[in-house]
Amino acid sequence: MKEENFKSKFANAAKWSTSTQIVARLVAPVTNMILARIISPEAFGVVATVSMVTSFSDMFTDAGFQKYLIQHEFKDEDEKFRYANVAFWTNFCISVFLWLIILIFKEKIAVLVGNPGLGNVIVIACIQLILTSFSSIQMSLYIRDFDFKTLFLVRTVSVCVPFVVTIPLALFGLSYWSIIIGDLVKQLSNAVILTVKSKWKPSFYYRVKTLKEMLSFSVWLLIDAIVNWFNNWVDIFIIGSVLNEYFLGIYKTSTTMVNALLDIITTSIAPVLYTTLSRLQKNDDELNKMYLYAQRLISVLVFPIGIGVFLYSDLATKIFLGNKWGDSSGVIGVYALTSSILIVFGYFCSEVYRAKGSPKLSILAQTLHMVVLVPACIISSRYGFWPLVYTRAWIRMELVFVHLIIMRFFVKMSVASVLKNVMPSAVSAISMGIFGYLLKQINNSIKWSIMSILICSIFYFGILCLFPNMRKDIVNFVNRFMPVKYKNKVKTMVKERCVKNNM
Repeated sequence: MKEENFKSKFANAAKWSTSTQIVARLVAPVTNMILARIISPEAFGVVATVSMVTSFSDMFTDAGFQKYLIQHEFKDEDEKFRYANVAFWTNFCISVFLWLIILIFKEKIAVLVGNPGLGNVIVIACIQLILTSFSSIQMSLYIRDFDFKTLFLVRTVSVCVPFVVTIPLALFGLSYWSIIIGDLVKQLSNAVILTVKSKWKPSFYYRVKTLKEMLSFSVWLLIDAIVNWFNNWVDIFIIGSVLNEYFLGIYKTSTTMVNALLDIITTSIAPVLYTTLSRLQKNDDELNKMYLYAQRLISVLVFPIGIGVFLYSDLATKIFLGNKWGDSSGVIGVYALTSSILIVFGYFCSEVYRAKGSPKLSILAQTLHMVVLVPACIISSRYGFWPLVYTRAWIRMELVFVHLIIMRFFVKMSVASVLKNVMPSAVSAISMGIFGYLLKQINNSIKWSIMSILICSIFYFGILCLFPNMRKDIVNFVNRFMPVKYKNKVKTMVKERCVKNNM
């Protein structure tokens, strides 16, 4: 396909994927706001350590087959479904095996993650591993076909679970159990709905030869996932081991809140981008253009969000978590700022490596980061909570540097082209940050803070419209989300406004 056709497919798929994440992520902060006022930080600390175990185990249940089914070029539909059957039964068997291992060694695992006596909690929470195996393959097939509209419907049902299950259980005093049971119900609903709606249904087909072929690619994805998991959870492990559950709850809840906000963009774009790049894997020029196009659009939203949350972290903490979470403000601010930089320059590089059939490059990047990350976290933890927080946040810039080097030498994408690509949004966001800082000096009230955020948003997009290329991309992309009868009207209005700004 031509580049414009892929841009069109990317935009249409991103529309539904983004809509899915917006629905999910709008519900998540509201749920956290309510739960943070019902459940103590210590309880959130317990959930954090349980999540560490479930997320680690979940990597093995997938074994990289999702990425393989999306990336691989199949001869026909029948061959694709045969591979899907092999992936499903392998996932299912691995998930059952891992759950039995967790059941046997539950108390030792609980001690290892810093929460002795929570063995039964971990065992029950890990039932979701088996449930996930019933939905992961169907989900990958939908993503491969750019069918994010169906996934939107499925996700809309699952986001209602916290209001029906989690919050009522928390009000009845079930503490961390309310979150764990809510997660199980959510996974069950996903598994049932996806299985019922999917064109592919599990059948009793299995070939070891097919498994070997899939593992030749998937095993590297599994290693990549393990290294990536370690890098993402090493800070949680250290805080849980060195400090107490209070600081663990503060840190995990704060980073989760930031991720919930930024994940609206990252988790909506990542699967669409990976699918698109996989179809372009044999055309380097179009693949690079598609990546730069996606990066440019992502930077338009991520940069101002990162800087904005950094400036107004106190307000975000009060609104989303409440007064007893005052220590979260510092974590939220620095984590949002550094996350925005990492997302724009590094987060999606791994999708390029995998789409080109080279997951080893992602492993290389994560390993080089781990070599620096682990000593930095261990040393900084000796000086207390806040040195660890700031070290962990800023050490991620080393990963950005590694990705830029790998993209330069292995993907043939120059650092200059990447930096130039996002320069308009970076300049606009930095200008907005300076302007926002000056506005904050006028008044510290909540009303003025909210008003100044709106002023900053207008200021940011006003500066951005001064760059013709960005203006064109934004108008074209936004049009994908608009009803047909409004598209021409909005396009005309934006162009007229931008022309006035250039005068």
